[in-house]
Amino acid sequence: MRRHYLVCYDIRETRRLRRVHKIVRNFGPPMQYSVFACRLTDRALADLERQLLDAIDTRSDNVMIIDLGPVASTAGVFVPGLRVLGSPNLPEALGVVVI
Repeated sequence: MRRHYLVCYDIRETRRLRRVHKIVRNFGPPMQYSVFACRLTDRALADLERQLLDAIDTRSDNVMIIDLGPVASTAGVFVPGLRVLGSPNLPEALGVVVI
């Protein structure tokens, strides 16, 4: 079963930042510069976490992975409780209503 995750990061060094961006981009589309929307299985989530731990400096960098709930079985795109104000630069695959 896939779940929606919001992945956000704050990386202190440029080379690690580029590496983290490339890793996360392989798992989901960007919503903002360091915020990504990912639909992941448990296995993909574990793979993402492993790759990120190999790429970051855990003493100074920060990565948040926020579980937004299961992917709806009918449309596969609904994220309950997600509201966005302002520019609608969200990936179309999310099917989010921009307010």
